[in-house]
Amino acid sequence: MPSRGPVLFVSIFLMAIPLLAAQTATVPENVFGFKDFRAEEAQTDQTFLAVPSAQLAGEELKTLTAEPHVAATPEDFKTARYVESKFKEAGLDTEIVPYKAWLNTPKEVSVRAYDSNGKLIMAGPVAEHVSNDPYQDDKRVLPAFNGSSPSADVTGEVVYANYCRPEDFNQLAEMGIDFRGKIVLCRYGGNFRGVKVYIAQQRGAAGVLIYSDPADDGYYRGDAYPHGPWRPATAVQRGSVQFLFKYPGDALTPGVASRPDLPASQRLSPDQAGNMPKIPSEPLSYHDASPILEALGGPDAPRKWQGALPFTYHIGPGVKVHLVLKMDYQYRTIWDVIGRIPGAEFPNEWVVAGNHRDAWVYGAVDPNSGTAAMLEALHGIGDLLKQGWKPKRTVIFCSWDAEEEGLIGSTEWAEDHAAELAHAVAYFNTDVGVAGPNFEASAVPSLKQFIRQITKEVASPKGGTVYEEWKKAQAEEEARNRGLIDEHTPANAAAIGNDVKIGDLGSGSDYTPFIQHLGVPSTDIGSDGPYGVYHSVFDNYAWFVMNADPHFLYEQEMARVFGLEVLHMAGADVLPYEYVTCGKELTAYLDAAQKKAQDAGMSGIDFSAAQAAAKKFTELAGQVRRKQENPGPDLGAFNNGLRAVEGDFLSQQGLPDRPWFRHTTYAPGEYTGYAAVVIPGVNEAIDAKDLSRAEAQMTVLTNALQRADTTLQALTR
Repeated sequence: MPSRGPVLFVSIFLMAIPLLAAQTATVPENVFGFKDFRAEEAQTDQTFLAVPSAQLAGEELKTLTAEPHVAATPEDFKTARYVESKFKEAGLDTEIVPYKAWLNTPKEVSVRAYDSNGKLIMAGPVAEHVSNDPYQDDKRVLPAFNGSSPSADVTGEVVYANYCRPEDFNQLAEMGIDFRGKIVLCRYGGNFRGVKVYIAQQRGAAGVLIYSDPADDGYYRGDAYPHGPWRPATAVQRGSVQFLFKYPGDALTPGVASRPDLPASQRLSPDQAGNMPKIPSEPLSYHDASPILEALGGPDAPRKWQGALPFTYHIGPGVKVHLVLKMDYQYRTIWDVIGRIPGAEFPNEWVVAGNHRDAWVYGAVDPNSGTAAMLEALHGIGDLLKQGWKPKRTVIFCSWDAEEEGLIGSTEWAEDHAAELAHAVAYFNTDVGVAGPNFEASAVPSLKQFIRQITKEVASPKGGTVYEEWKKAQAEEEARNRGLIDEHTPANAAAIGNDVKIGDLGSGSDYTPFIQHLGVPSTDIGSDGPYGVYHSVFDNYAWFVMNADPHFLYEQEMARVFGLEVLHMAGADVLPYEYVTCGKELTAYLDAAQKKAQDAGMSGIDFSAAQAAAKKFTELAGQVRRKQENPGPDLGAFNNGLRAVEGDFLSQQGLPDRPWFRHTTYAPGEYTGYAAVVIPGVNEAIDAKDLSRAEAQMTVLTNALQRADTTLQALTR
C-alpha cells in the first residue's frame, strides 16, 4: 500500500463516515442448539444485527480514549462511570464493584548507558514523540514502566540475549558468556515479557531492559507512524511483568477476592507474592536501545539474533548501564462495571461477556476498540429488551479494570463469584477488538463450531460473511507460507481449506480465570491488522482512524459477532457444546506428547490409559451430539450434564508449582506466558525431563478424561 501522510485533525474522520452497512448476511435455516431457529431466534437475530452503529462506536471510542487512563487513576474512574451510564441506558441492572490491588506507579525512571571508555552514550528514557500527533504531549502520560517491577538502583554490564528465551540463555552459556549479575538487554517477541524477566531472574541476572526492535514491529515491517501503522523510533511497549503463569490477579491475594474489606491477615506481604519479580526491568524504545546495542563489543550475536538496526549486533561486554527505578507501591482501588439481565427460565445459568477498560496510556486498540464493540453489542441487546425480549439465561456484561497490570479486575471478580460461576455456561471475551480487518478467534474446543456458526450470520465489510472472509484469509496465508502464492497474487486465488482454524486459549487476557481456574467454557475474538503501536502513547484515536478502522466498520462487525455469541448462548434450547472436536484434539495432543516423550528418551511413560479414555470420549461425544438434536423432556438435567463435562477437566490440586491453574488441558506455558500449552502437566514434565512428574501428571490427566467419559456416558442414556 502507498505510504500515508502525517496524521491530520481526527475530527474529519467522523464527518466522513458513510451511511452504513446494513446487515445482509443470510439467516440460516437451522442453528445448533435451537429446536426451531427460524421460529424462535431468527427474528431476534435480525432485529439485533440492525442496531449496532459504526458511527456510535466511533464516538464511544473517542470518548473512552480522550485521556490517559491507567488503572486506579481518576481518569480510569471516569471511564467506569461512562460505561456504567451506557449499561444503564441499555436497561441493565448495573453496579460499579471495587477491589483493592497492590499496584505500582513510577516516581522516578532513569536509564544511563556508558561505553567502555566511560562516556555517556544514552540518557533516557526519551519521551515518546513524532511529528504532529495530537495526544503525545498530555502531561498525565506516565513515564514508561513495567507493572510489578520492583524499585532498584543497579549498575551492571550489558549482555544482549535476543528474546530472553531458555534457548537463548542456553546458547549464551555455550558461548561462555557469564550473565550473572549483568543487566540483560532483550527484545520483545517470542514470549511474554514477564517470562523474560522470570528466566533472567532464574539465570542470575541483576536486571532486564526490554526494547522493541524495528525488525519485529517497526520500519522493517513498513511505514512507521505517522506515515503508517508501525512503531516509530521513540515508541515504548509498556506492560506488566507479573508472573501470570504462576497466578494472575492481585499479587497479595491469590485465590481470594481482594475486596476492600478483606482483612490484612488474609493478604500476603509483598515479599511473599509468588508472581512478582525480584529483579527490576524497564521497557525501552529502539531509539534508546540503539546506542547500547551499537556500542556492545564481544562476539557477534548469532545471525538469527540480528535485528533491523543498521549495524552488527554483539553480545557484550562494552557497555555499562545504571538503572534507577523508584516505584510507588500502594493498595489502590480499581473498579469493575457489572451489568445484569436476569434469565427468564434458567436464572442460575450465567452467560458472562467481558472486555477490559484500563489502558497503559489511551488504549484505542487495546482495549477500547473492544469496549466500543461491546457497548454497541449492548446497544442492540438494549433495543431487544425495550421490545420485550428476555433471555432464557442470565446475561452479565462486565467492564474489567486493571487487566493490564495482571488480569486483576476479572480475576478478583471471578474468585469472588466462584460458586455461582460453577453454573456459568460461557464466558465471552474481547480485548484487542479491532486492530485491522482480519477476524480471528480462540476458544475451548467445544465452542469452536459455535464461533464458526456465528460468523456465518454476520456480514463482512469486504462483502460476503465474516466466516467467508476469515476462511479466505486463512487459506491465502497458508498458501503464502507454503510458497504457492506471493503478495502479488489476486486475493481470490488461494484454495479454500476444509474449515477455519480457531486458536487455543493461553493467557494474557480476561478469559484466564474463567476457563483455567474455574472451568467455564470460553472464547476470545478480535480483528487483527498491522499494529505497531501496542502499549505506547501512539495507541490513540488518531492512530486508530488513520490505520485500523477509519469508518468503524470493523467495530460494527465485532459488535455484531460479540452480541450474537451472547444471544445464541443465552437463548439456546440445548447448550451448543460440540465435544467431538474436543475428543479429536485431545487424541492429537496425546499422540504428539507421546512422540515428544520418545524423542526425549522418556518412552517409559504409559500413554495407553489416557489414549483409551480420549478414544472413548470421542465415541461418546458423537452419541451425545446426535442426542443434542432430540434431548428428551428433561432439558435442564441434560444441559447440566453437558456443562459438567468442561468442569471434569479441572484438577483440584492444580498444576505442579502453580496450583491456581487447574485445567488439565490448557494453561499458559511457564516459559511462553501468552501461548497455550496443551495437556500442560504432562508436556511441561517432559520438557523438564522429569519422569516421575510426567507419570504423576499422566495419572491426573487420565482421571480427568475418565471423569468426562462418565459424564458423557450418562448423557447417552
